[in-house]
Amino acid sequence: FCASPGKPQANNCRAFRMRAISARLKITGAALAGLIYPLAFSPFDLFGVAPVALGILFFIWRSSNPTQAAWCGFAFGMASFAVGVSWIYVSLNTFGNMPPVLAGISVAMFGAIMALYPALVGWAQAKLSGSITTWRWVFFMPPLWILGEWLRGILLSGFPWLYLGYSQVDTPLALLLPLTGTLGVGLWVTLATGLALALFFSRSIPRVFSAIALLVLFGLILIAKMPRDVMPDGNPVQVAVIQNNISLKDKWNSEQSSMIANRFLQQSLALNEVDLIVWPEAALPFYRDEIDPVFSNQLKQHDADYLIGLLERERVERGSPYYNVALGVGTENAVYRKHQLVPFGEYLPFASLLSWLLEYLQIPMSDFSSGPLNQEPMDLAGTQIGVSICYEDAFTTVINASALHSRVLVNLSEDAWFGDSLAPHQRLQMARARALETGRPMIRASNSGLSAIISHDGSVDKVAPQFRAVILRGRVQPMTGTTPFVALGNYPVILICLFLLAIGILRHHLWGQAKPEC
Repeated sequence: FCASPGKPQANNCRAFRMRAISARLKITGAALAGLIYPLAFSPFDLFGVAPVALGILFFIWRSSNPTQAAWCGFAFGMASFAVGVSWIYVSLNTFGNMPPVLAGISVAMFGAIMALYPALVGWAQAKLSGSITTWRWVFFMPPLWILGEWLRGILLSGFPWLYLGYSQVDTPLALLLPLTGTLGVGLWVTLATGLALALFFSRSIPRVFSAIALLVLFGLILIAKMPRDVMPDGNPVQVAVIQNNISLKDKWNSEQSSMIANRFLQQSLALNEVDLIVWPEAALPFYRDEIDPVFSNQLKQHDADYLIGLLERERVERGSPYYNVALGVGTENAVYRKHQLVPFGEYLPFASLLSWLLEYLQIPMSDFSSGPLNQEPMDLAGTQIGVSICYEDAFTTVINASALHSRVLVNLSEDAWFGDSLAPHQRLQMARARALETGRPMIRASNSGLSAIISHDGSVDKVAPQFRAVILRGRVQPMTGTTPFVALGNYPVILICLFLLAIGILRHHLWGQAKPEC
């Protein structure tokens, strides 16, 4: 077919080969961009890498048809999740006792599912924009990317990890978090990336338009510096966080439970001049109804109030629903039941089909029930405490509901499941974003680190090292008032994304069919 030079068949064959080579180069470039994308997040914190990686993907998408763009988006997503959430393998293999091969397959399948979101974004931006090429950078790629992140955070119980906006927590863009939330910061970055590409590489988008639009984006940061309705409320609260670095093997060994409980108790009773003592998630590895009355009385008699992670069940009978809870011990006891459960770790999705998987995971207490989204704050240490447990601080809906009527946020965590991986650092970064979005200080109490005391402006006042037994002491200033993001959530950002898409689609139908852009 290709053997006779100069014939039409040979020319067609050469063209086909060139297209195939070009497609492979595009997919390779997208995968390399995906590999460097996680470097923008903690613990690397190379925030400038995020717009560079996304800029490479956007540049590739510009000249790709829908099928090519989908494959490039899939390659980007697969590579970025392979690096950015590699800690899932640690959880499954090291602590979940899953065989290495099965753990590797599980992580690959999870990465492939998550990569479908950027793949869908790539396909949609090419399909919706039609013959429009460079205008994709402004009206299609940025809003679709953010809509893809938003959907990833809510579908199938949600996985809001590696959101673009988290990479900018240590930049001036953090000022936008109380106004727009993490997705809004991500939209700013994608728009700035698209406009920068248009400024340097486009002949169809006027450079004046790109320059003015970029100036408007930077002007938003100045607006974000204006005073807000968030202010101090009352006196600072003296806090102590007990991080005991107890191994998971010991924690869930029933023979060790009394010793663990007494260790926490004796450490706490020795603390003076403290208003609030915080123990990590499931610090007491047994049910609330199993607490010795003598133990409870000793807690009550201490000057400080307590916030303690443990378990709770509705009835003593086997099969009764049980919960991952935080117990507040103050003038009156209060309980928070965890709402956002971890799939496969705290409950099993599609249990009728996947029940065999629990045999491999062997995770203790892996069939929790979920508490309600809206729960009353706890009155502890003279202020209102909004509680979340572990994974929940990745979900803005949970934290916003908690922050609406509270003055201080507390998150109880068990990060030992992640080992020495990227996850604890990424979780601290997300907690800082929640503090900024809500205008509330946040206390993180983790069994193995990184326990931290975070100010309402997202700065880390104190942090405990990993894998060490530490009592972290500091103070937090309760805050009152409601940020725009707590009041409105992600709705304004979603509406802006839909508005940009509507403009792009309208332009495509009115002008894009006339002739393809150069």
